[in-house]
Amino acid sequence: MAAGRFGTFSIVAYDRDSASWGVAVQSKFIAVGSVVPWAEAGVGAIATQADANVAYGPEGLRRLRDGASASDVVRVLTEADPGRDERQLGVVDAKGGAAAHTGAKCLEWAGHEVGNGFACQGNILFGPAVVRSMARAYETTPGDLLDRLLAALSAGQREGGDRRGMQSAALLIVRAHAGYGHEGDRWVDLRVDDHPSPIEELKRIVKLYDLTILEREDPATLVPIEGELALSLQHDLAVLGYYSGRFTGSWDEPSRDAFVRFLHEHNFENKERADGKVWPSIVAYLREQAAAETARRTRTAPIVPGALSRGPGAQPKGASASPEKPTAKRTKSR
Repeated sequence: MAAGRFGTFSIVAYDRDSASWGVAVQSKFIAVGSVVPWAEAGVGAIATQADANVAYGPEGLRRLRDGASASDVVRVLTEADPGRDERQLGVVDAKGGAAAHTGAKCLEWAGHEVGNGFACQGNILFGPAVVRSMARAYETTPGDLLDRLLAALSAGQREGGDRRGMQSAALLIVRAHAGYGHEGDRWVDLRVDDHPSPIEELKRIVKLYDLTILEREDPATLVPIEGELALSLQHDLAVLGYYSGRFTGSWDEPSRDAFVRFLHEHNFENKERADGKVWPSIVAYLREQAAAETARRTRTAPIVPGALSRGPGAQPKGASASPEKPTAKRTKSR
């Protein structure tokens, strides 16, 4: 079966300050993240699109790993490909060298712009302003590679993006030992496979991922847990069922234990601290969750007596706070 031709705009980039490589992409094509972006820490990043030749991804990374430059990879891959006139390709190498290819038969508008450490490319676009605005946004947006790649996608869409519309988007950023638990190199690997506003949905997911997994907040924003803040946290933890003590404003051991359990159950282990301080983002998230729980109780009729007053963090009835592990394997009943 012949491969489908699809319109796409993307950016490949290298950030020297953090030694990170990334790809961001949007398309009127389902699950574009499964086709276009390829990246490897210490090696480079590749976007293969239009009548995409997915072999460009692994083969291009192999050549980059062997020391080839971005321009060499683009030249070798396209010269060996009979379908090169219908392909589009963007590559950035280990040193930040960038190159791109737009085949003569790619559907209009199609083209690319190569800059210092990045390449923007797109096909079936509203016009050249799409890739031009992506490049300017990437060059002028403050922040790290994540911020700049998202800014480039948004800028391209503001200029019309894929002229057929929107469907999917993806963001891939790699950095040595930056994966979950500092294993692997996938610092950010997020996809929106089918959505009417995929870039905005991608931003929403990035915001939650940033809060939960990444460590990008400025330590200068940390605040001590005391006084009114401690009182507020005790109240919100109580609403959610994690805290059952008095609202004293004193950050005592029961309060700390309740807060730690909340952090762990909501996947915020990386935001746990032992210095009596808290990230403002966690305070805001806890406040939002408590407000949502309060609203739920006012809207929902109780099914089980007392269920609505307990909160989702409350221990199940009859359970201890730290259940003992079974000492022997249980046999199945027949």
